[in-house]
Amino acid sequence: MSATADHAEERTNPAARLGFQPGQVVQELGYDDDTEQDLRAAIEELTGTELVDEDYDDVADAVVLWFREDDGDLTDALVDATTMIDAGAPIWLLTPKTGRDGYVEASEIGEAASTAGLAQTSSVNAGKDWAGSRLVTPKAARSGKR
Repeated sequence: MSATADHAEERTNPAARLGFQPGQVVQELGYDDDTEQDLRAAIEELTGTELVDEDYDDVADAVVLWFREDDGDLTDALVDATTMIDAGAPIWLLTPKTGRDGYVEASEIGEAASTAGLAQTSSVNAGKDWAGSRLVTPKAARSGKR
């Protein structure tokens, strides 16, 4: 595929924009009937595998965590999500956009991510009603230096 074709796919496939790759196992947490179905389908199409749920008992390549204001403690949810992946693998935290039911303040996301030992590396539009924050363990923590 040419670089131009790669860029075209990133514009048309939201999963490519989030950096998912063919063959990856993506664990999905917090699924409900309000989640962005087009994004879920795009991830499965791009990776060639179905999303796995919280019962998956192996290490995933990435986590997609749908989280709403009333879903409980965000820090706890992020800490739980880090146990499902290797250090350095991304957690995509997907929260309702500003003004939508379940909206989570950016300051709350930043504080919870920091407390959970994660760094926010980017933010994206993840669909009509959802925003995404890419969270990873910081490089210093991944290399064993603290």
